[in-house]
Amino acid sequence: MPQNINEEIQETSTIPSDLDIQIKQYSELLKRAKKEISKAVVGQEEVVSLLFEALIANGHVLLEGVPGIGKTFLIKVLSEIIGCSFSRIQFTPDLLPADIIGVTTYEEGKGFSTMKGPVFANFILGDEINRSPPKVQSALLEAMQEKQVTIGKETFNLPIPFFVMATQNPLESLGTYKLPEAQLDRFLFNVFMNYPQIEEEEKVLEQNMTIHKFENFKLTTILQDIDIIKLQELAKQIQMDDKIKKYIVRLVDATRFPKKYNLDLSAKYIDFGTSPRASIALFIASKSRALTKGRSFVTPKDIKEVAPHIFRHRIILNFEGQADNIKIDDLIDEILKKVPLI
Repeated sequence: MPQNINEEIQETSTIPSDLDIQIKQYSELLKRAKKEISKAVVGQEEVVSLLFEALIANGHVLLEGVPGIGKTFLIKVLSEIIGCSFSRIQFTPDLLPADIIGVTTYEEGKGFSTMKGPVFANFILGDEINRSPPKVQSALLEAMQEKQVTIGKETFNLPIPFFVMATQNPLESLGTYKLPEAQLDRFLFNVFMNYPQIEEEEKVLEQNMTIHKFENFKLTTILQDIDIIKLQELAKQIQMDDKIKKYIVRLVDATRFPKKYNLDLSAKYIDFGTSPRASIALFIASKSRALTKGRSFVTPKDIKEVAPHIFRHRIILNFEGQADNIKIDDLIDEILKKVPLI
């Protein structure tokens, strides 16, 4: 007799043994990839794990952190150990959509030709995405959603896998443009990158890009683009019990109708809850997390671990919540503690 829902899910699993073998093999490969990243990136294990989970879930990440914490370096290292192309787009107030996706040009004697922009790469770093106006932001976000761009009269598919990590500086608001909620909703995760621990920062003194060239880290390619595509397909096959699916829907519903779940703080401060895209994100992201942990089934713990990063940028505070400087993470904690698994 299973003692809890995790054991019950494991006992009722009907996943074929060959799939379990694949999951184990790839989870070991991911461990090697994370170890390789640690040769260059000090600490930030949880952020690295979330980037892999978003990539496997075929989603994108909005990463927030103070300047100089290593956001750009991290995505460059990630692309290196996966053996994929990398492109950086520095968002500025004078940036144009054509600077991102490309432009059609005319040259006498040759006619019209297409010059593809930096968006044509596997890994894209959208540095300080909120520095550019919404029209420019939407050029990248359209590519994220459709995995294609239109230049002139031609439509071009983007390389696969296609992963965007956009960064925001949480300290400055002068000269920035707030990302509209509809655009924020297209990011799978909103992740905070925190300061390193004291012991980790001591290592950073000797291990940084100021005194080392990128080549000095001697990173080895562990994964290929085909491996990421296989992992994305494998994640879709991870088992999810009906109880977990109902739990996902109830959590999302609690952000919309908090009074129904006796959520005092959330009822007082939430203006708008999350969209159905949040349900889909919880569904696929929890499967991705289970896969990276070497499991063929999702547990409630997987849901609780990915939920904050999925809800954080989708819950909208009312004016009272903004005036009281309420942290959305506190509301998420209340939801996760009080909404039961039935």
